[in-house]
Amino acid sequence: MKTRHPKGLIVLFFTEMWERFSFYGMRAILVLYLTKETLGANPGMGWTDTRALALYGWYTMLVYVMAIPGGIIADRLLGQKKTVFIGGVLIAIGQLTLVMDSTVAFYTGLALIISGVGCLKPNISTMVGGLYEIGDPRRDSGFTIFYIGINVGAASAPLLVGYIGEVHGWHYGFGLAGIGMLLGLIVYAWGQKYLKTVGNYKPAKKIHGTNKHVPLTKIEKDRIFVLLVSFLIVIIFWAAYEQAGGLMNLYTKEKINRIVFGWEIPTSLFQAVPAIFVIIFGTVVAGYWAGRQRKGKEASSLFKMAVGIIVMGTGFLMMSGAALQAATGVKAMLIWLILSYLLQVIGELSLSPVALSFITKLAPVKYASIMMGIYFAATGLGNKVAGLVGELATHAGALQVFTGIFIFCLAFGLLLLVFFKKLKTLTHGAEDIQEI
Repeated sequence: MKTRHPKGLIVLFFTEMWERFSFYGMRAILVLYLTKETLGANPGMGWTDTRALALYGWYTMLVYVMAIPGGIIADRLLGQKKTVFIGGVLIAIGQLTLVMDSTVAFYTGLALIISGVGCLKPNISTMVGGLYEIGDPRRDSGFTIFYIGINVGAASAPLLVGYIGEVHGWHYGFGLAGIGMLLGLIVYAWGQKYLKTVGNYKPAKKIHGTNKHVPLTKIEKDRIFVLLVSFLIVIIFWAAYEQAGGLMNLYTKEKINRIVFGWEIPTSLFQAVPAIFVIIFGTVVAGYWAGRQRKGKEASSLFKMAVGIIVMGTGFLMMSGAALQAATGVKAMLIWLILSYLLQVIGELSLSPVALSFITKLAPVKYASIMMGIYFAATGLGNKVAGLVGELATHAGALQVFTGIFIFCLAFGLLLLVFFKKLKTLTHGAEDIQEI
C-alpha cells in the first residue's frame, strides 16, 4: 500500500496556505476597520456594528457564492489549473488595491477579492482530490494535511496582518495580505511540474455531433442527493462557526477581559486561536477517526459531520457562560472564549476537511468543479446567515443568540444521526476503501 502522498500535495498546500493568509488577514481586520471611528490615530470608516456586520455577511457570502461560476469556468472553459492562477492574480490585485485610502478603492478591492476567491477556492480543492485514484485510502488524510495548510495561513494572518493593521495602520495590513497572495502565486508557478496530471481542461464528450454531457446514472443521482444534504449541513455549520469574524470578534473587543500579565491583547489576534488549534489538534482528531475505522466502528463522513456540528455547537455554550458573567457588570474571563474556540475547532476538524474529501468521492467527474463550487456557495450562504445572526444579537442580546445557536446545532446534529444510515446507503459504497 502506498503511504507517501503525491508531491503535488505540497505545492497545493503552500499555495492555499498563502491564499488563506491573504483571506484571513483581511477577515481579521475588516469589521474592526469598518467600526473604528473616523478621527484619531489609525482611523477607520466609523460604521455602526450592525452596518459592519451586514457588509461582513455579504462579503463572506459572495466570496464563496462566486465559487459556482468559478467552477463552471474551470469545467467548461479553462480547467482547474489555469482558473486557480487567474483567481490568485485577482486576489493579489484586490488586496493591494485596498492599500489606497478611498471608498472607491475599498469597494473595488472587495469586488476583485470576491472574484478571485471564487476562481481559486473550489478548483484548488478539486485538484487535491485529483491527486488520488478512486478508493485511495490516503485521500482523507491528504485533505487533512491540505486543511492544516489552510490553517497555518489562517493562524499567522491575524498575528501579522491583524497586529500591523490594528496597531500601525489598516491599509498596511491590507497590503501585507496582498503580499501573501503574491507569494502563493510564486509557489504555484514553481510547482507546476508536480501538477501535470491534475487540473487540465477536458472538453465535453460529443454526442451526435454536439457538445452534450452524458446523462446522470441512478447511482450518480443518489450521490448528488446526498451531497445536497451535506451542503445543508455546511450552511448550518458555517452560519454558527463564522460568528468568529463578526459577532464574537466584536464581543471579544467589548466584553472579554483581554489583559494578560498587564498587556491588553489586540482583539484581532484572537482570530488566530482557532487556526492554531486546528494545527495542534488536526492530526489528533484525524487519528481518532482513523482508529475508530480500524476497529470497525462507525466513521463514515456523514457520521463525522453530525458529531462535528454537535461538538461545534457546544462551543457556544461556553460563550453563554461568558455572557452570563458579563451580565454581572464585569468583563468575562478569557478562558470562556478559548474553550469556545477549542470546541468549535474540534467540531470543525470532524466536518470541514471531511466534507471536502466527501465531495471528491461522490461528485460525478464531469461536474467535479461545479459541485465543489456549490459546496463553497453553501459555505458562503452560511456566512451570510452568520452575519444575520450577528445582527440579531444587537437586538435580542448575546446570551440569547449564543444559547440559541447551541440548542439548534445540538438538535440538528441529533437529527442527522437518526437518518445517517439511510443517507449512507445512497452513497452506494463511494467511501469503500481499496488496497492500492
